[in-house]
Formats: sequence, structure tokens, C-alpha cells
Amino acid sequence: MQEAQSALQASYLHHQGRYKGLLGWIFSTDHKRIGLLYLYSITTMFVVGLLLGLAMKFELLAPGKTIMEARDYNATFTVHGVIMIFMIVIPGLPAVFGNFLLPLMIGAPDVAFPKINLLSWWFYVAGVFLVLAALLFGSGTPDTGWTFYAPYSFKTGTNMLPAIFGAFVLGFSSILTGLNFIVTIHRMRAPGMKWMKMPMFAWTLYGTAWIQLLATPVVGITLVLVALERIFGIGVFDPALGGDPILYQHLFWIYSHPAVYIMILPAMGAVSEVIPTFSQKHIFGYKALIISTMAIAFVGYLVWGHHMFTAGMSGTAQYAFSLLTFLVAIPSAIKVFNWISTMYKGSINLKTPFYWASSFIFIFMIGGFTGLVLGSLATNVHLHDTAFVVAHFHYIVFGGVSFSFFAAIHYWFPKIYGRMYDEHWAKVGWIMFFIGFVSLYTPMFYLGMKGMPRRYYDYLPEYHGANILSTFGSWILAMGFLVIVVNLVRSARKGEIAVANPWKGKTLEWTVPSPPPFENFKEIPVVGEKDGPYNYE
Repeated sequence: MQEAQSALQASYLHHQGRYKGLLGWIFSTDHKRIGLLYLYSITTMFVVGLLLGLAMKFELLAPGKTIMEARDYNATFTVHGVIMIFMIVIPGLPAVFGNFLLPLMIGAPDVAFPKINLLSWWFYVAGVFLVLAALLFGSGTPDTGWTFYAPYSFKTGTNMLPAIFGAFVLGFSSILTGLNFIVTIHRMRAPGMKWMKMPMFAWTLYGTAWIQLLATPVVGITLVLVALERIFGIGVFDPALGGDPILYQHLFWIYSHPAVYIMILPAMGAVSEVIPTFSQKHIFGYKALIISTMAIAFVGYLVWGHHMFTAGMSGTAQYAFSLLTFLVAIPSAIKVFNWISTMYKGSINLKTPFYWASSFIFIFMIGGFTGLVLGSLATNVHLHDTAFVVAHFHYIVFGGVSFSFFAAIHYWFPKIYGRMYDEHWAKVGWIMFFIGFVSLYTPMFYLGMKGMPRRYYDYLPEYHGANILSTFGSWILAMGFLVIVVNLVRSARKGEIAVANPWKGKTLEWTVPSPPPFENFKEIPVVGEKDGPYNYE
């Protein structure tokens, strides 16, 4: 216990650098502190996005007006979408856990470009403030939806320019993070840390980084064109000036579908760390998991057209995009089979991170199967722009991020803060969040199949029952989230002091004290020839 107390005092949390107090954090180039800056920023924005989501569900509690008008509902789901996608889902796991853990996992003292790493967080904060400025100042809250679809995005009289520029700046943050991770993995691995010895989380960060680097500039250029269209009327997307609004959809989804994999690959990586540890086995099919990770990253660039089956495209393009959408399910299924095989005949340790990880598999499978329904041309035409799409989208994007994020934060919490959380309340928070999530989004599948459109603030009486269940589910989910946050915040300050490796983890981050010292390792570790990715000595 005395040793753990000493490690806590000597950790990065208490390191005295050039600045003290708050300035010592917001000007720190330590990757661990930057990871926590992202954690606190993203959690704050998640609370805002969650409150907006609760407001939407309260409006849908009954037919007719409940708490807001149609115009206010449009603005609410726009802001909710922008916050959740650009400020939470896309940065999410890479920015928080990638920053904190990648150098530790590969035996490096820091990322390759510490100052650029800090700059990426400043860009994130600047983007957040620009989007919030669009809400609070100017000619009204944007109401186009998070996709900023043309021509409405440059025809509406609302305050679009700050929101578009904010999303553009957030894209710069994503690009800088991806660049940093690629160079770090290529140039800063510890001696003996060969490619086939890297943990799965590091591999998924690598695949994600390439997507961030190559796909994000496309949406940045697209948003600039929308701003120029709005200011100067140059006619790229405006059909009245000879432009093509369908071109906007192509450019937007060329980025935005790979953006799904920016968040799902690190989510899969985190789950691939939790399941072997709590199954007390090595990961099953390590090389197959790596190949499937890279396959998802590659094929993810080629499937954007399934968002546009009803927009008007040739039959040949429709068939090609539908086939590619089905193909991306293959590497995703490989991961699920490998996770389940890892658990098979394992000595399962039923702790909170394992509950979150196993729940992720369940939620991801439902999201994946319903994605195949939308990838099929015939069913897509019926279900396009219905509540079914909202349910599928949230099962994959919100479910994928939240369940893996909470698996990760409960798994690495002792390493980050050097303290243990209350296991009882952690499990209570998990079961409430899980029940709330399933109750919130599952009825939307039924509503979509019955024909209820998405983005409508009113609906016909036959949709009432399912909307009541969905709204109640949102309340349970929010209460579960509150339990989780209160437990973790309290435990970070007053929890039992953790030992260096409470879960008996096998990767390099568990070989250093909890929390880690400022420079990670007293000496850069050397990975032996006989060491595998999950049995470092």
C-alpha cells in the first residue's frame, strides 16, 4: 500500500512543470494529461448532447406539440447531431484512450509530436466554441441536420457559417491526431516491439489514424465550398446556378461513412483488450483480427453510396455499393467470432469492464444485422429516412462508442487515476444504461418498419405506444449515465488506491505504476523475441 501511495504522488497527476494549476494542464504536452483534457471536454459535451436528446424524446412522448415547435425541434436535432458526431463520436476513443495509452502500449515516452498533440486539443476546444457561438449569436440556431445538406445549408437564414467553420476546425484536430499516431507507431515503438507484437488497441488506432488523415480533408473541403456558396453564390451545389446538390452528398458521405470506422475501430480495439484479460486467455486469432481491422479501414472508403440509394444513381452503382456494404460485414463478423472464441473455455472474471465489453458485442451485432437490411436495395427503399435508420445508426454509432468507451474507462480507470471505483455502483450503472439503451432504440426499428419518418416532431396516433416506451428508455439511460459518472468522479478522488496491475493485464501499460510516472518508463522496455502481444515479461 505504501508503494502504491508513493506511485500516486510521483505520477503525472502531480508532476510540477513550467506552469502550475490549471495552466499546468492546458499547456502541458504530456500525452496523458492531454488524454484527460479530451476526456473532460468530451464528457462535458456529451452531457449537453444528452440533454438535447432527452428534449427531443420528451417532445415525441405524445402526438402534437409537447414542449417545442417544429422549428425548435429541427434546431435541436441539428445541434444534437453536430455535438454527438463531431465532438464525441469521432474524437471519442482515439483522442482520450489513444492519447493516454498508445505510447504506454508500445513502450514510448510520449507521442512523436507532443506540441502538435496539444495543438489538436486546442483546435478541438476552438471548434466547440465556434459551434456554440452559432447557437447563441446571430440569426438563429442552425436547422439543417448534422449533415448540412445542400442546398438548404446555404439557403437557410439561420446562423450556419460559425457551425460550418467549427466543424472544419474540429476536422483539423482529427487530422493532427491521426498524423501523430501514425508517426508514433512507425517511429517510436520500443526495441523488439515488432508489428506483430503490438496490442490490438494500438493496431485499431493505426487503422483509424489513416482514415483520419485521408478522409477528413474531403469533408473539410466540402464545408469550405458550402461556406463559399453561402457567401459568394459560386454555384457548385446550387442547382439554380448550374450546381449539383447530389455532388454534395457524394463528397459528404465519402468522409462520413469512414467516420463511422474512425469510432468503431478503436471501440473494437478496446473490447479486444478487455475480453482476453477477463477471460484470462490470449486473444484468439490475433493475426485474423489485425487483417480484419485493416480490411474494415480499407473497405470503409468504398461503401458511402448506400446512403444515397434513393437520391438517384445508376443501377450499376447501386448494385456495386450494395455488394460492398455486404462485404464489410465479413471482417466485422470475424472480430465477433474471435471475441466469442476468446471467451470459450476461459476462466471468466465477471467484473464491470467485461459486462460492458460483452454488451458491446450484443449491441454491435444488432446494429450490424440491421445495417445489412439497409444495405439491401429493396428494403432500403422502404426504410430510407424512417425511424429504422435512426435506430440502426444509434445502435452502431452511439452503442458502439458508449459501450466500448465505458468498457475502456472502467478497465483503464485504475491505470489513469491510481484508484479503484465502487464495483457495486459500476454494475448498477451498467445495467441501467443497458436497459435504457435497448428500451430507447429498439422500438424505433418497429416504428420505422411501420413507416414513421425520422426528423418529424409530430406523428400519427398509431405510433404513440412505441414512442412512449422509447421516451421512458431515454430517462432510464440518462439515470444510468448519472450513476456511472458520479461513481467514477467520486472514485477518482476518494477510491481505494490501486495496485499497478489489478486485472492481471498482459500489455505494457500494466508494467508501470498506477498512475504512470511523468515519462512513462524509467528505462525504455525491450520486448524479447519470445514475447507475444499479450505476454510481455
